[in-house]
Amino acid sequence: MSTLYLEPTKQAEKTLPLVRSAIEAEIARLELALEMAQKRLAEFEQRYAVSSEEFMQSMTAEDLNGGDDEYVQWAGEYLLMQRLREKLARLREIEYPDSGIYRADSAPR
Repeated sequence: MSTLYLEPTKQAEKTLPLVRSAIEAEIARLELALEMAQKRLAEFEQRYAVSSEEFMQSMTAEDLNGGDDEYVQWAGEYLLMQRLREKLARLREIEYPDSGIYRADSAPR
């Protein structure tokens, strides 16, 4: 879990909502990208009746009708999905202090 703190300044009260909004917008963008990646993966999975996890563990380009090109597309899409999930998890775990925007141990300047 991560907690986001801002240094106590005159503009901090205006900055936190901007930061929070930017993070929420990035989460929405990543969720959309993840949804699109999952749809593309589903096409491969349906075509070959194999999960992407099984594909990554046991299949080679020779197992696919499209050969190297299709293998690279499927593997790339799978790795993209993994990275998107990791980024989403990191952003979703961000917390904002409940007691205002300042660290409890710092005084406004």
